[in-house]
Amino acid sequence: METFGELPADAASRDYWAAQRRRLASPPDGGLNIAFEAVDRHADGPDGDRPALRCIDGRGMVEEISFRQLAVLTNRFARLLQRLGLRPGDAVFTLLGREPALYITALGALKAGAVFCPLFSAYGPDPLRTRMAKGRCKVLVTSARQWTRKVAAFRNALPDLEHVLVVDDPWGQGAPGGTLDFGRAIEDADPRPVVPPTTKDDPALLFFTSGTTGAPKGALHAHEAVVVHHATARGVFGLAPGDIFWCTADPGWVTGTVYGILAPLTAGATVIADREEFDAVRWYRLLQEQSVAVWYTAPTAIRMLMRLDATAEGRALTDTLDLSALRLAASVGEPLNPQAVLWGKERLGKPFHDTWWQTETGGIMIANVPGVDIRPGSMGKPLPGVQADVVDRRPDGRIVPVSAPDTTGILALRTGWPSQFRSYIDEDDRYRSSFADGWYLSGDLARKDADGYFWFVGRADDVIKSAGHLIGPFEVESALMDHPAVAEVGVAGRPDAIAGEIVRAYVTLKPGFDADEALRRSLLAQARQRLGAAVAPREIVFVENLPKTNSGKILRRELRALGDGP
Repeated sequence: METFGELPADAASRDYWAAQRRRLASPPDGGLNIAFEAVDRHADGPDGDRPALRCIDGRGMVEEISFRQLAVLTNRFARLLQRLGLRPGDAVFTLLGREPALYITALGALKAGAVFCPLFSAYGPDPLRTRMAKGRCKVLVTSARQWTRKVAAFRNALPDLEHVLVVDDPWGQGAPGGTLDFGRAIEDADPRPVVPPTTKDDPALLFFTSGTTGAPKGALHAHEAVVVHHATARGVFGLAPGDIFWCTADPGWVTGTVYGILAPLTAGATVIADREEFDAVRWYRLLQEQSVAVWYTAPTAIRMLMRLDATAEGRALTDTLDLSALRLAASVGEPLNPQAVLWGKERLGKPFHDTWWQTETGGIMIANVPGVDIRPGSMGKPLPGVQADVVDRRPDGRIVPVSAPDTTGILALRTGWPSQFRSYIDEDDRYRSSFADGWYLSGDLARKDADGYFWFVGRADDVIKSAGHLIGPFEVESALMDHPAVAEVGVAGRPDAIAGEIVRAYVTLKPGFDADEALRRSLLAQARQRLGAAVAPREIVFVENLPKTNSGKILRRELRALGDGP
């Protein structure tokens, strides 16, 4: 198993990425194409008959698709797009769950030189229309249910939308409104290999991400991003041909595409595609029955597993698990509390390795990689080729690295890594504002300790200013999460006439604990002991649920709407 481990600082250079580029297999006529690296390079070799996808439905039925089969299916889709008149750079969107059509569409679109954009299937009509219009969606692949309930009513408001392919067409010949049957169209398409017409700088992937204010941003990435996809698949996860890899992220988000489809396939791993949503018992069963070697999931899911494990039923289940195949468990999406790292080691046999990256970075930038000591609560260290630092923006606009260890500042990356986003579509000013003095400014606040480990503090607009102190919600949440009664915590500032803001914590409890004054005092005492009186919350509010985004992140700005609780 290959891992990054400790490398000298000078490995973080363009020479490093050039070396990683040479490890890929270019298409026959040169250039660079993500789908070729993910599928065809394996299909044409000794790994062609290995399963690329293992799709599992709600009844536990398993459908396997080999790399060779996937190559043919994606060839067919690419040629179908060409027959439909798509030109390089046109956008192909999906509104699908984890099913074969999603993977065929994503990879086939990339082979054809189109730009692939996934949509989150739980979105309602308004956010779908906004994203499809902004991204100039030319082709949409979706289900009959999604089409009829969400999209059909506003199709005429999308002048760029020319073709809709329905995966489970119940009408037989296409629905009124001119949709096409995905399965029939694929069967009728030419299966001959496609030579991808792309270079490293051609557009490939479009992901929408919400800003702190304003409309969603469309971050565009080029085919060169595959250099980082492949390097992190091998270095962060240690993936090799035949490994079973399970990324639980929804395919509508950047993680669900980059690490749910592309990166593991470039390494020749088998991707688990579970059609069902989160269910703790089912997830445990899949980890065991599918012999998952590497598992990439979210802190929210980990905390839900911890919550189940706190019950007698859940603990009995965890005690009987056989996870001997599991080599690595990792986390993504939001900061991982220290106790979750330790719980994984104690109860699952593997600590969770936290990772940090963003839609804009296109791949993992900072991580607790195998072979390097984990510091629970830390994001880890920058990967080779990634130059990260904590910086301060001076009044004259200059960006200056923070010199003192453990000082809070803006988490920034030196520009030039291969998966760096190339634009926010139609928002040049917004794009340029993300960069200064050769740095990409992430909008996250962090600190770096004396040993080079990075620690997440919060988003710039989430930080609480109380009596002259800058307080990161995550640090307070982590201290409270260590209490045996706590299931989840969200922390926000409450306006105060004297201090400016005071820290208020909203807490959900594990089963068997009562939201009473004694518990409130216990939580406050623990926080003060762990954090000091200046940082600890002044108020504890017990709530049934915390407001979250569709991807499971806590919406701290909406916490105040919960009121004062019991």
